[in-house]
Amino acid sequence: MAGELTSFPIAQEKFINYLKNQKRSISTILAYGKDVEQLAEFLNQKKITQVSSVLSEHIEAFKEDLTQKGYTAKSVSRKLNSIKTFYRFLRKEGVIKDDPATSVSHPKYEIKAPRILSKMEYRALRDACRDDVRIAAIVELLLQTGIRIGEISRLELEDIRDNELFIKPYESQPERTLPLNKAAKTALDQNLEGRPKTRTKAVFVTKTGRPLLVRNIRTAIDRYFRLAGIENAKVNDLRNTWITHHLMAGTSVVILSRLAGHKRLSTTEKYLQFIKEKPEGKKIKLEEL
Repeated sequence: MAGELTSFPIAQEKFINYLKNQKRSISTILAYGKDVEQLAEFLNQKKITQVSSVLSEHIEAFKEDLTQKGYTAKSVSRKLNSIKTFYRFLRKEGVIKDDPATSVSHPKYEIKAPRILSKMEYRALRDACRDDVRIAAIVELLLQTGIRIGEISRLELEDIRDNELFIKPYESQPERTLPLNKAAKTALDQNLEGRPKTRTKAVFVTKTGRPLLVRNIRTAIDRYFRLAGIENAKVNDLRNTWITHHLMAGTSVVILSRLAGHKRLSTTEKYLQFIKEKPEGKKIKLEEL
C-alpha cells in the first residue's frame, strides 16, 4: 500500500474516493480536492512530488504563501483543515508513518457574529416582495422554518403534509420534518394557488414551469434586500435570524438543532455567544416571526 500511494495524483484520487464513501457533501469533496491540488502545485515548484516527502516546514511555507497571496486567515484555516484531513487519511492508510500536518497550527481569526435581521428589517423585506407571491412564500419559509435555500429548491409537492414539511435526505443530510405555522402555511398555499401548470413536482417553479434553482432564489431575494434598503444581508441570514430568534425565545437547543438539520449540537450552540439572554426551559412551540 505504501508503494502504491506515493504521488499526489494517486493519493488525491484515493482520498476523494474515501470522502465519497464517507458520504461527504459534493461541495466538501470539491473543496477538499482543490485544496490538496493547490498544495501539490505549490510543492511541485519545489520539486516535491511524493506525499511521503512532505515535511511540516513545507506545509508552513504553503500557509505563508497563501497569506502573501491575499487569502484571509479564515480561508487559509479552511484550506489547512483540508490538508490535515488529507494527511490523517494517508497515515490511517499506512502511506506515511508521520503526519507532517499535525504540528502546523491554524491562523487565528475573529469569528464574526452572524448577521441577524431586526424585526424592522425582515418586515421591510416582506413588504418589498409582497406582490411576488412565489418569493414572498420562500422568504416566509426561511423565516418561519429555518429551511436551507437548497432544500427549498428541492421541495416537491408530495413533501407538503398538512401542517408539516418533509425534508428528504440529501447527500450527508438525514431526513427531517419541519412544522408549518400559520404564516408559513398561508404563504405556501398562496404560492400553490398561483403556481403555473406544469408536469414538474417542484413546489417552486419559474413562470415557464421549470424548477426554481438555488441561484434564481438567491438572485431574487438579493434584489428584494436592495429594494427594502437592507444592507450587508444574504439569504442565509434569514436562517440565522430564525435560529437566533428562537434561542432568545427559550426554545431548547436540542430541539432547534434537530429542526435546523445540524449534524452537531455544537453548531447550534455557537449561536448562544451572540445573544444577550441565555435560553431556559424546553420550549417546543415555535413562535411566528
